[in-house]
Amino acid sequence: PHTAWTLRAPPALRRTMLRAGVSLLALLALPSFGSAYTTSTPLRSRVARAARAQGAAMHPDVAALVEDPQMAKAAVAAAAAGQAASGAAEGKVAQPNAAGKGKGGKKKKKGGKGGPPGQPLVIGLSHNTATVEVREKLSIQQPEWNEASARILASCPSVQEAAVLSTCNRFELHLVAADRNAAIRDVLLFLQDHSGLDEDTLWANLFMLGGEDAVWHLLRVSAGLDSLVVGEGQILSQVKACFTSATAEDGSAGKVLSRLLNVAVAAGKRVRSETSISKGAVSISSAAAELADMRAEEILGEPFTADTDVTIVGAGTMSRLLLTHLASKGITRARLLNRGMERATELAAQYPDVEVSCETMDSLEDALQKSDMVFTSTGATHCIVTKDQLQELEAGKDKPLMILDISVPRNVELECNDVDGVTAYNVDDLKAVVARNQASRRRSVLEAESLLQGELAGFMSWQRTLDYVPVIGKLQGNAETIRAAELAKVSKKLSNLSPKELEAVERCTKSIINKLLHSPMTYLRKDQGEQLTTREIVEGLFDL
Repeated sequence: PHTAWTLRAPPALRRTMLRAGVSLLALLALPSFGSAYTTSTPLRSRVARAARAQGAAMHPDVAALVEDPQMAKAAVAAAAAGQAASGAAEGKVAQPNAAGKGKGGKKKKKGGKGGPPGQPLVIGLSHNTATVEVREKLSIQQPEWNEASARILASCPSVQEAAVLSTCNRFELHLVAADRNAAIRDVLLFLQDHSGLDEDTLWANLFMLGGEDAVWHLLRVSAGLDSLVVGEGQILSQVKACFTSATAEDGSAGKVLSRLLNVAVAAGKRVRSETSISKGAVSISSAAAELADMRAEEILGEPFTADTDVTIVGAGTMSRLLLTHLASKGITRARLLNRGMERATELAAQYPDVEVSCETMDSLEDALQKSDMVFTSTGATHCIVTKDQLQELEAGKDKPLMILDISVPRNVELECNDVDGVTAYNVDDLKAVVARNQASRRRSVLEAESLLQGELAGFMSWQRTLDYVPVIGKLQGNAETIRAAELAKVSKKLSNLSPKELEAVERCTKSIINKLLHSPMTYLRKDQGEQLTTREIVEGLFDL
Protein backbone atom coordinates (compact mmCIF):
# COMPACT_ATOMS: atom_id res chain seq x y z
CA PRO A 1 0.00 0.00 0.00
CA HIS A 2 2.86 2.36 0.64
CA THR A 3 4.21 2.04 -2.90
CA ALA A 4 0.89 2.51 -4.67
CA TRP A 5 1.02 6.31 -4.56
CA THR A 6 4.22 6.35 -6.61
CA LEU A 7 2.36 4.72 -9.46
CA ARG A 8 -1.06 6.35 -9.15
CA ALA A 9 -0.48 9.74 -7.55
CA PRO A 10 -1.59 12.54 -9.89
CA PRO A 11 1.21 14.56 -11.46
CA ALA A 12 0.05 17.67 -9.58
CA LEU A 13 0.83 16.00 -6.23
CA ARG A 14 4.29 14.94 -7.36
CA ARG A 15 5.01 18.44 -8.69
CA THR A 16 3.89 19.96 -5.39
CA MET A 17 6.44 17.79 -3.60
CA LEU A 18 9.08 18.72 -6.18
CA ARG A 19 8.50 22.42 -5.55
CA ALA A 20 8.93 21.65 -1.85
CA GLY A 21 12.42 20.43 -2.60
CA VAL A 22 11.45 16.78 -2.10
CA SER A 23 12.26 14.20 -4.76
CA LEU A 24 9.64 11.48 -4.40
CA LEU A 25 11.85 9.06 -6.25
CA ALA A 26 14.41 9.56 -3.51
CA LEU A 27 12.01 7.87 -1.10
CA LEU A 28 11.36 4.70 -3.06
CA ALA A 29 13.54 4.39 -6.14
CA LEU A 30 16.74 3.11 -4.54
CA PRO A 31 16.89 0.00 -2.39
CA SER A 32 19.93 1.51 -0.63
CA PHE A 33 17.86 4.50 0.44
CA GLY A 34 15.97 2.45 3.02
CA SER A 35 19.01 2.05 5.26
CA ALA A 36 20.24 5.61 4.61
CA TYR A 37 16.84 7.05 5.43
CA THR A 38 16.61 4.91 8.56
CA THR A 39 19.94 6.07 9.96
CA SER A 40 20.03 9.68 8.77
CA THR A 41 17.96 11.87 11.06
CA PRO A 42 19.10 15.09 9.25
CA LEU A 43 17.90 13.64 5.94
CA ARG A 44 14.44 12.83 7.36
CA SER A 45 14.27 16.27 8.97
CA ARG A 46 15.20 17.98 5.71
CA VAL A 47 12.44 16.18 3.81
CA ALA A 48 9.81 17.01 6.41
CA ARG A 49 11.01 20.60 6.86
CA ALA A 50 11.04 21.30 3.12
CA ALA A 51 7.53 19.94 2.74
CA ARG A 52 6.15 21.92 5.68
CA ALA A 53 7.90 25.12 4.56
CA GLN A 54 6.08 25.01 1.24
CA GLY A 55 2.77 23.99 2.78
CA ALA A 56 2.72 20.87 0.60
CA ALA A 57 -0.45 18.84 1.18
CA MET A 58 1.15 15.43 1.46
CA HIS A 59 -0.66 12.25 0.59
CA PRO A 60 -1.15 10.19 3.83
CA ASP A 61 1.17 7.49 2.54
CA VAL A 62 3.82 10.10 1.73
CA ALA A 63 3.50 11.59 5.20
CA ALA A 64 3.92 8.14 6.72
CA LEU A 65 7.09 7.60 4.73
CA VAL A 66 8.49 10.96 5.82
CA GLU A 67 7.81 10.33 9.49
CA ASP A 68 8.62 6.62 9.75
CA PRO A 69 12.01 5.48 8.36
CA GLN A 70 11.18 1.82 8.97
CA MET A 71 8.07 2.16 6.82
CA ALA A 72 10.17 3.82 4.13
CA LYS A 73 12.62 0.94 4.22
CA ALA A 74 9.81 -1.61 3.94
CA ALA A 75 8.30 0.35 1.06
CA VAL A 76 11.64 0.36 -0.76
CA ALA A 77 11.92 -3.40 -0.40
CA ALA A 78 8.34 -3.87 -1.60
CA ALA A 79 8.92 -1.58 -4.58
CA ALA A 80 12.08 -3.45 -5.57
CA ALA A 81 10.37 -6.83 -5.23
CA GLY A 82 7.35 -5.63 -7.19
CA GLN A 83 9.49 -4.30 -10.00
CA ALA A 84 11.51 -7.52 -10.18
CA ALA A 85 8.33 -9.60 -10.34
CA SER A 86 6.84 -7.32 -12.97
CA GLY A 87 9.99 -7.47 -15.06
CA ALA A 88 10.14 -11.25 -14.88
CA ALA A 89 6.46 -11.61 -15.81
CA GLU A 90 6.59 -9.26 -18.74
CA GLY A 91 10.09 -10.11 -19.94
CA LYS A 92 11.09 -6.48 -19.70
CA VAL A 93 14.35 -6.78 -17.78
CA ALA A 94 17.04 -5.58 -20.17
CA GLN A 95 20.28 -7.51 -20.21
CA PRO A 96 23.39 -5.31 -20.41
CA ASN A 97 25.37 -5.55 -23.61
CA ALA A 98 29.10 -6.01 -23.36
CA ALA A 99 31.03 -2.97 -24.52
CA GLY A 100 27.87 -1.49 -26.03
CA LYS A 101 27.60 -4.10 -28.76
CA GLY A 102 24.57 -6.10 -29.76
CA LYS A 103 23.99 -9.48 -31.31
CA GLY A 104 26.73 -10.65 -33.62
CA GLY A 105 29.19 -8.13 -32.24
CA LYS A 106 27.81 -5.33 -34.38
CA LYS A 107 27.99 -1.89 -32.88
CA LYS A 108 24.66 -0.45 -31.80
CA LYS A 109 23.39 2.86 -33.09
CA LYS A 110 24.56 6.02 -31.31
CA GLY A 111 22.90 6.52 -27.95
CA GLY A 112 21.07 3.23 -28.17
CA LYS A 113 21.17 0.01 -26.17
CA GLY A 114 19.04 -3.06 -26.59
CA GLY A 115 15.90 -3.77 -24.59
CA PRO A 116 12.41 -2.32 -24.24
CA PRO A 117 11.71 1.39 -24.81
CA GLY A 118 13.07 3.35 -21.85
CA GLN A 119 11.52 6.14 -19.83
CA PRO A 120 13.01 9.61 -19.28
CA LEU A 121 14.91 10.07 -16.02
CA VAL A 122 16.69 13.13 -14.65
CA ILE A 123 19.23 13.11 -11.82
CA GLY A 124 20.77 16.38 -10.76
CA LEU A 125 20.91 19.36 -8.48
CA SER A 126 20.36 23.08 -8.79
CA HIS A 127 20.44 26.32 -6.84
CA ASN A 128 17.20 25.08 -5.23
CA THR A 129 18.74 21.94 -3.74
CA ALA A 130 22.50 22.48 -3.37
CA THR A 131 25.03 25.14 -2.46
CA VAL A 132 27.60 26.38 -4.93
CA GLU A 133 30.28 24.40 -3.05
CA VAL A 134 28.52 21.16 -4.00
CA ARG A 135 27.50 22.27 -7.49
CA GLU A 136 31.03 23.07 -8.51
CA LYS A 137 32.26 19.56 -7.64
CA LEU A 138 29.79 18.04 -10.10
CA SER A 139 30.13 20.75 -12.75
CA ILE A 140 31.21 19.67 -16.25
CA GLN A 141 32.40 22.18 -18.84
CA GLN A 142 30.39 22.22 -22.08
CA PRO A 143 33.19 20.85 -24.33
CA GLU A 144 33.28 17.77 -22.05
CA TRP A 145 29.51 17.04 -22.03
CA ASN A 146 29.63 14.35 -24.69
CA GLU A 147 32.68 12.70 -23.19
CA ALA A 148 30.87 12.50 -19.84
CA SER A 149 27.74 11.11 -21.53
CA ALA A 150 29.81 8.42 -23.23
CA ARG A 151 31.37 7.48 -19.89
CA ILE A 152 27.90 7.18 -18.37
CA LEU A 153 26.79 4.77 -21.11
CA ALA A 154 30.02 2.77 -20.74
CA SER A 155 29.87 2.51 -16.93
CA CYS A 156 26.09 2.31 -16.45
CA PRO A 157 24.69 -0.73 -18.32
CA SER A 158 21.13 0.16 -17.31
CA VAL A 159 21.25 3.56 -19.07
CA GLN A 160 20.19 3.56 -22.72
CA GLU A 161 20.64 7.27 -23.56
CA ALA A 162 22.35 10.17 -21.79
CA ALA A 163 22.89 13.93 -22.04
CA VAL A 164 24.58 16.40 -19.70
CA LEU A 165 23.29 19.88 -18.87
CA SER A 166 25.74 21.74 -16.63
CA THR A 167 25.46 25.49 -15.96
CA CYS A 168 26.41 27.87 -13.18
CA ASN A 169 23.15 27.14 -11.36
CA ARG A 170 22.43 23.51 -12.15
CA PHE A 171 23.91 20.14 -13.00
CA GLU A 172 21.56 17.62 -14.58
CA LEU A 173 21.93 14.23 -16.24
CA HIS A 174 19.03 13.57 -18.60
CA LEU A 175 18.78 9.85 -19.16
CA VAL A 176 16.60 7.17 -20.67
CA ALA A 177 16.35 3.80 -18.93
CA ALA A 178 13.94 0.87 -18.85
CA ASP A 179 14.92 -0.08 -15.27
CA ARG A 180 14.79 3.16 -13.32
CA ASN A 181 16.05 1.69 -10.03
CA ALA A 182 19.09 0.11 -11.65
CA ALA A 183 19.84 3.32 -13.57
CA ILE A 184 19.80 5.41 -10.39
CA ARG A 185 22.11 2.96 -8.63
CA ASP A 186 24.55 2.94 -11.55
CA VAL A 187 24.55 6.72 -12.00
CA LEU A 188 25.08 7.37 -8.29
CA LEU A 189 28.24 5.31 -8.44
CA PHE A 190 29.34 7.28 -11.49
CA LEU A 191 28.69 10.60 -9.71
CA GLN A 192 30.62 9.50 -6.64
CA ASP A 193 33.60 8.67 -8.81
CA HIS A 194 33.24 11.87 -10.86
CA SER A 195 32.82 14.33 -7.98
CA GLY A 196 34.61 12.71 -5.06
CA LEU A 197 31.50 13.33 -2.95
CA ASP A 198 30.28 10.53 -0.68
CA GLU A 199 26.88 8.89 -1.02
CA ASP A 200 25.33 10.74 1.95
CA THR A 201 26.28 14.13 0.50
CA LEU A 202 24.86 13.22 -2.89
CA TRP A 203 21.63 11.98 -1.30
CA ALA A 204 21.24 15.23 0.61
CA ASN A 205 21.59 17.38 -2.51
CA LEU A 206 20.38 15.44 -5.56
CA PHE A 207 16.87 15.29 -6.94
CA MET A 208 15.65 12.38 -9.08
CA LEU A 209 12.58 12.43 -11.29
CA GLY A 210 11.28 9.86 -13.73
CA GLY A 211 8.71 9.52 -16.48
CA GLU A 212 6.23 12.37 -16.81
CA ASP A 213 7.84 14.29 -13.93
CA ALA A 214 11.24 14.23 -15.66
CA VAL A 215 9.67 15.58 -18.86
CA TRP A 216 7.80 18.29 -16.97
CA HIS A 217 10.98 19.33 -15.18
CA LEU A 218 12.96 19.77 -18.41
CA LEU A 219 10.13 21.76 -19.99
CA ARG A 220 10.07 24.13 -16.99
CA VAL A 221 13.86 24.45 -17.08
CA SER A 222 13.86 25.34 -20.78
CA ALA A 223 11.07 27.88 -20.25
CA GLY A 224 13.10 29.57 -17.51
CA LEU A 225 10.55 28.73 -14.78
CA ASP A 226 13.08 26.81 -12.69
CA SER A 227 15.82 29.43 -13.01
CA LEU A 228 17.18 31.58 -10.23
CA VAL A 229 15.97 34.45 -12.39
CA VAL A 230 12.52 33.42 -13.67
CA GLY A 231 12.20 33.85 -17.42
CA GLU A 232 15.91 34.45 -18.08
CA GLY A 233 16.90 33.61 -21.62
CA GLN A 234 20.35 32.10 -21.17
CA ILE A 235 19.03 28.73 -19.98
CA LEU A 236 17.19 28.24 -23.28
CA SER A 237 20.44 28.60 -25.20
CA GLN A 238 22.05 26.16 -22.76
CA VAL A 239 19.29 23.57 -23.29
CA LYS A 240 19.70 24.08 -27.03
CA ALA A 241 23.44 23.49 -26.64
CA CYS A 242 22.63 20.31 -24.73
CA PHE A 243 20.39 19.17 -27.61
CA THR A 244 23.05 20.01 -30.21
CA SER A 245 25.78 18.17 -28.29
CA ALA A 246 23.66 15.12 -27.45
CA THR A 247 22.53 14.63 -31.05
CA ALA A 248 25.96 15.20 -32.58
CA GLU A 249 27.97 12.31 -34.03
CA ASP A 250 29.73 11.72 -30.70
CA GLY A 251 26.59 12.37 -28.62
CA SER A 252 24.71 9.77 -26.58
CA ALA A 253 21.08 10.70 -27.25
CA GLY A 254 18.82 8.21 -29.01
CA LYS A 255 15.26 8.44 -30.24
CA VAL A 256 13.60 9.35 -26.91
CA LEU A 257 16.13 11.85 -25.60
CA SER A 258 16.57 13.54 -28.97
CA ARG A 259 12.82 14.05 -29.21
CA LEU A 260 12.55 15.24 -25.59
CA LEU A 261 15.33 17.82 -25.91
CA ASN A 262 13.93 19.06 -29.22
CA VAL A 263 10.47 19.46 -27.67
CA ALA A 264 12.02 21.29 -24.69
CA VAL A 265 13.80 23.80 -26.93
CA ALA A 266 10.64 24.41 -28.97
CA ALA A 267 8.59 24.79 -25.78
CA GLY A 268 11.07 27.30 -24.36
CA LYS A 269 10.84 29.40 -27.51
CA ARG A 270 7.06 29.21 -27.53
CA VAL A 271 6.74 30.31 -23.90
CA ARG A 272 8.91 33.35 -24.52
CA SER A 273 7.05 34.34 -27.67
CA GLU A 274 3.49 33.75 -26.43
CA THR A 275 3.77 35.01 -22.83
CA SER A 276 5.38 37.98 -21.12
CA ILE A 277 7.64 35.77 -19.01
CA SER A 278 10.80 37.22 -20.54
CA LYS A 279 9.75 40.86 -20.36
CA GLY A 280 11.78 42.59 -17.74
CA ALA A 281 13.58 39.35 -16.96
CA VAL A 282 17.17 39.56 -15.81
CA SER A 283 20.09 37.23 -16.28
CA ILE A 284 22.68 36.21 -13.72
CA SER A 285 24.91 38.94 -15.15
CA SER A 286 22.28 41.65 -14.79
CA ALA A 287 21.47 40.43 -11.27
CA ALA A 288 25.16 40.81 -10.42
CA ALA A 289 25.15 44.36 -11.80
CA GLU A 290 22.04 45.14 -9.78
CA LEU A 291 23.56 43.68 -6.61
CA ALA A 292 26.64 45.85 -7.13
CA ASP A 293 24.40 48.89 -7.53
CA MET A 294 22.40 47.99 -4.40
CA ARG A 295 25.39 47.42 -2.12
CA ALA A 296 27.88 49.97 -3.46
CA GLU A 297 27.05 52.77 -1.04
CA GLU A 298 26.95 50.42 1.95
CA ILE A 299 30.29 48.74 1.16
CA LEU A 300 32.28 51.34 -0.78
CA GLY A 301 30.92 54.37 1.04
CA GLU A 302 29.66 55.96 -2.15
CA PRO A 303 27.00 55.11 -4.75
CA PHE A 304 27.68 53.24 -7.97
CA THR A 305 28.56 55.87 -10.58
CA ALA A 306 30.53 56.35 -13.79
CA ASP A 307 33.58 57.03 -11.61
CA THR A 308 33.49 53.62 -9.91
CA ASP A 309 36.61 51.63 -10.82
CA VAL A 310 35.33 48.38 -12.34
CA THR A 311 37.34 45.34 -13.47
CA ILE A 312 35.85 42.36 -15.30
CA VAL A 313 37.86 39.15 -15.37
CA GLY A 314 36.98 36.90 -18.31
CA ALA A 315 35.70 37.68 -21.82
CA GLY A 316 32.98 35.09 -22.33
CA THR A 317 29.20 35.34 -22.74
CA MET A 318 28.59 36.19 -19.08
CA SER A 319 31.11 39.04 -19.26
CA ARG A 320 29.49 40.38 -22.43
CA LEU A 321 26.09 40.47 -20.73
CA LEU A 322 27.67 42.00 -17.65
CA LEU A 323 29.22 44.82 -19.70
CA THR A 324 25.82 45.47 -21.27
CA HIS A 325 24.11 45.88 -17.91
CA LEU A 326 26.94 47.87 -16.33
CA ALA A 327 26.86 50.23 -19.29
CA SER A 328 23.11 50.70 -18.77
CA LYS A 329 23.88 51.76 -15.21
CA GLY A 330 26.20 54.49 -16.42
CA ILE A 331 29.77 53.20 -16.35
CA THR A 332 31.98 54.78 -18.99
CA ARG A 333 35.23 52.88 -18.38
CA ALA A 334 36.29 49.41 -17.26
CA ARG A 335 39.28 47.09 -17.22
CA LEU A 336 38.82 43.78 -19.02
CA LEU A 337 41.23 40.97 -18.12
CA ASN A 338 41.49 37.76 -20.13
CA ARG A 339 44.07 35.11 -20.96
CA GLY A 340 43.92 35.93 -24.67
CA MET A 341 43.91 39.51 -25.92
CA GLU A 342 42.11 38.72 -29.19
CA ARG A 343 38.86 37.72 -27.54
CA ALA A 344 39.04 40.62 -25.08
CA THR A 345 39.60 43.10 -27.91
CA GLU A 346 36.66 41.70 -29.87
CA LEU A 347 34.42 42.08 -26.81
CA ALA A 348 35.60 45.63 -26.13
CA ALA A 349 34.86 46.63 -29.73
CA GLN A 350 31.17 45.87 -29.15
CA TYR A 351 30.93 48.73 -26.62
CA PRO A 352 32.15 51.91 -28.31
CA ASP A 353 30.54 54.07 -25.60
CA VAL A 354 32.59 52.41 -22.86
CA GLU A 355 36.32 52.93 -22.58
CA VAL A 356 37.45 49.31 -22.12
CA SER A 357 41.10 48.69 -21.27
CA CYS A 358 42.04 45.18 -22.41
CA GLU A 359 44.78 43.48 -20.38
CA THR A 360 46.12 39.99 -19.74
CA MET A 361 45.68 38.04 -16.52
CA ASP A 362 49.09 39.31 -15.42
CA SER A 363 47.27 42.50 -14.36
CA LEU A 364 44.95 40.67 -11.93
CA GLU A 365 46.87 41.55 -8.77
CA ASP A 366 47.11 45.20 -9.79
CA ALA A 367 43.37 45.24 -10.45
CA LEU A 368 42.66 43.77 -7.01
CA GLN A 369 44.66 46.57 -5.42
CA LYS A 370 43.23 49.48 -7.41
CA SER A 371 39.63 48.56 -8.30
CA ASP A 372 36.44 49.31 -6.37
CA MET A 373 34.63 46.31 -7.90
CA VAL A 374 35.98 43.15 -9.49
CA PHE A 375 33.62 40.81 -11.37
CA THR A 376 34.97 37.32 -12.13
CA SER A 377 33.51 35.10 -14.85
CA THR A 378 36.08 32.69 -16.26
CA GLY A 379 36.15 29.03 -17.20
CA ALA A 380 38.87 28.28 -14.64
CA THR A 381 38.23 25.15 -12.60
CA HIS A 382 40.02 26.55 -9.55
CA CYS A 383 39.99 29.75 -7.49
CA ILE A 384 42.01 32.53 -9.11
CA VAL A 385 41.45 34.91 -6.16
CA THR A 386 42.37 33.59 -2.70
CA LYS A 387 42.42 34.87 0.86
CA ASP A 388 46.21 34.53 1.12
CA GLN A 389 46.64 36.43 -2.15
CA LEU A 390 44.47 39.35 -0.96
CA GLN A 391 46.27 39.52 2.38
CA GLU A 392 49.65 39.56 0.66
CA LEU A 393 48.48 42.35 -1.67
CA GLU A 394 46.87 44.21 1.26
CA ALA A 395 43.77 44.55 -0.88
CA GLY A 396 41.02 46.50 0.86
CA LYS A 397 43.46 48.29 3.15
CA ASP A 398 43.48 51.70 1.46
CA LYS A 399 39.92 51.46 0.11
CA PRO A 400 37.12 48.87 0.28
CA LEU A 401 36.97 46.18 -2.40
CA MET A 402 33.82 44.43 -3.61
CA ILE A 403 34.27 41.14 -5.48
CA LEU A 404 31.35 39.54 -7.34
CA ASP A 405 32.02 36.00 -8.57
CA ILE A 406 29.44 34.71 -11.06
CA SER A 407 31.43 31.63 -12.07
CA VAL A 408 30.77 27.96 -11.37
CA PRO A 409 33.16 26.45 -10.41
CA ARG A 410 33.93 29.46 -8.22
CA ASN A 411 36.81 31.76 -9.10
CA VAL A 412 36.95 33.35 -5.64
CA GLU A 413 37.53 31.63 -2.30
CA LEU A 414 34.72 31.98 0.21
CA GLU A 415 37.33 32.85 2.84
CA CYS A 416 38.09 36.12 1.03
CA ASN A 417 35.34 37.63 3.18
CA ASP A 418 37.65 37.19 6.17
CA VAL A 419 40.01 39.84 4.77
CA ASP A 420 39.41 43.29 6.25
CA GLY A 421 37.99 45.72 3.70
CA VAL A 422 36.99 42.96 1.26
CA THR A 423 33.41 41.82 0.60
CA ALA A 424 32.94 38.87 -1.74
CA TYR A 425 29.71 37.56 -3.27
CA ASN A 426 28.98 34.43 -5.32
CA VAL A 427 26.02 33.28 -7.42
CA ASP A 428 24.06 32.10 -4.38
CA ASP A 429 24.02 35.66 -3.04
CA LEU A 430 22.03 36.82 -6.08
CA LYS A 431 18.85 35.22 -4.72
CA ALA A 432 18.09 38.30 -2.66
CA VAL A 433 18.24 40.44 -5.79
CA VAL A 434 15.92 38.39 -7.93
CA ALA A 435 13.36 37.65 -5.19
CA ARG A 436 11.82 41.10 -5.77
CA ASN A 437 10.81 40.09 -9.31
CA GLN A 438 9.03 36.88 -8.38
CA ALA A 439 5.64 38.23 -7.23
CA SER A 440 5.11 40.34 -10.33
CA ARG A 441 5.80 37.36 -12.57
CA ARG A 442 3.35 34.85 -11.09
CA ARG A 443 0.68 35.49 -13.72
CA SER A 444 3.20 34.94 -16.51
CA VAL A 445 4.36 31.73 -14.84
CA LEU A 446 0.79 30.38 -14.79
CA GLU A 447 0.36 31.23 -18.47
CA ALA A 448 3.65 29.56 -19.29
CA GLU A 449 2.77 26.40 -17.36
CA SER A 450 -0.55 26.20 -19.20
CA LEU A 451 1.33 26.15 -22.52
CA LEU A 452 3.81 23.61 -21.18
CA GLN A 453 0.97 21.28 -20.19
CA GLY A 454 0.10 20.96 -23.88
CA GLU A 455 3.73 20.24 -24.79
CA LEU A 456 3.89 17.65 -22.01
CA ALA A 457 0.74 15.89 -23.22
CA GLY A 458 2.09 15.83 -26.78
CA PHE A 459 5.40 14.24 -25.81
CA MET A 460 3.83 11.66 -23.50
CA SER A 461 1.37 10.72 -26.25
CA TRP A 462 4.26 10.26 -28.71
CA GLN A 463 6.22 8.16 -26.24
CA ARG A 464 3.31 5.80 -25.64
CA THR A 465 3.25 5.04 -29.37
CA LEU A 466 6.79 3.61 -29.12
CA ASP A 467 5.25 0.48 -27.64
CA TYR A 468 3.60 -0.14 -31.03
CA VAL A 469 6.76 0.15 -33.13
CA PRO A 470 7.52 -3.61 -32.91
CA VAL A 471 3.88 -4.37 -33.82
CA ILE A 472 4.07 -2.12 -36.87
CA GLY A 473 7.29 -3.84 -37.93
CA LYS A 474 5.65 -7.26 -37.65
CA LEU A 475 2.64 -6.08 -39.64
CA GLN A 476 4.87 -4.90 -42.46
CA GLY A 477 6.95 -8.08 -42.33
CA ASN A 478 3.95 -10.39 -42.42
CA ALA A 479 2.37 -8.47 -45.27
CA GLU A 480 5.58 -8.62 -47.29
CA THR A 481 5.89 -12.37 -46.66
CA ILE A 482 2.33 -12.95 -47.92
CA ARG A 483 2.88 -10.73 -50.94
CA ALA A 484 6.09 -12.52 -51.94
CA ALA A 485 4.51 -15.95 -51.41
CA GLU A 486 1.47 -15.15 -53.57
CA LEU A 487 3.65 -13.81 -56.36
CA ALA A 488 5.75 -16.96 -56.19
CA LYS A 489 2.61 -19.08 -56.71
CA VAL A 490 1.86 -17.39 -60.01
CA SER A 491 5.44 -16.95 -61.15
CA LYS A 492 5.03 -19.48 -63.97
CA LYS A 493 2.00 -17.64 -65.31
CA LEU A 494 4.06 -14.44 -65.31
CA SER A 495 7.07 -15.98 -67.02
CA ASN A 496 6.16 -14.51 -70.39
CA LEU A 497 6.31 -10.94 -69.01
CA SER A 498 9.24 -8.72 -69.80
CA PRO A 499 11.56 -7.52 -66.98
CA LYS A 500 9.96 -4.08 -67.13
CA GLU A 501 6.48 -5.60 -66.83
CA LEU A 502 7.58 -7.81 -63.91
CA GLU A 503 8.96 -4.71 -62.19
CA ALA A 504 5.59 -3.00 -62.66
CA VAL A 505 3.81 -5.99 -61.04
CA GLU A 506 6.28 -5.82 -58.12
CA ARG A 507 5.66 -2.11 -57.62
CA CYS A 508 1.90 -2.53 -57.90
CA THR A 509 1.66 -5.31 -55.30
CA LYS A 510 3.90 -3.41 -52.87
CA SER A 511 1.78 -0.32 -53.33
CA ILE A 512 -1.40 -2.28 -52.55
CA ILE A 513 0.17 -3.65 -49.35
CA ASN A 514 1.40 -0.19 -48.25
CA LYS A 515 -2.02 1.37 -48.80
CA LEU A 516 -3.80 -1.42 -46.93
CA LEU A 517 -1.42 -1.03 -43.99
CA HIS A 518 -1.49 2.76 -43.93
CA SER A 519 -4.67 3.10 -41.87
CA PRO A 520 -3.76 0.42 -39.28
CA MET A 521 -0.28 1.88 -38.78
CA THR A 522 -1.64 5.44 -38.48
CA TYR A 523 -4.22 4.20 -35.98
CA LEU A 524 -1.57 2.48 -33.86
CA ARG A 525 0.59 5.60 -33.79
CA LYS A 526 -2.29 7.63 -32.38
CA ASP A 527 -2.82 7.76 -28.63
CA GLN A 528 -6.47 6.73 -28.25
CA GLY A 529 -6.49 7.45 -24.51
CA GLU A 530 -9.79 5.64 -23.91
CA GLN A 531 -11.42 2.22 -23.91
CA LEU A 532 -13.00 1.38 -27.29
CA THR A 533 -15.39 -1.33 -28.40
CA THR A 534 -14.26 -3.99 -30.87
CA ARG A 535 -16.31 -2.34 -33.62
CA GLU A 536 -14.72 1.05 -32.94
CA ILE A 537 -11.26 -0.49 -33.00
CA VAL A 538 -11.89 -2.20 -36.36
CA GLU A 539 -13.36 1.00 -37.81
CA GLY A 540 -10.34 2.94 -36.61
CA LEU A 541 -7.82 0.37 -37.86
CA PHE A 542 -9.20 0.34 -41.39
CA ASP A 543 -10.56 3.90 -41.52
CA LEU A 544 -14.12 2.68 -42.18
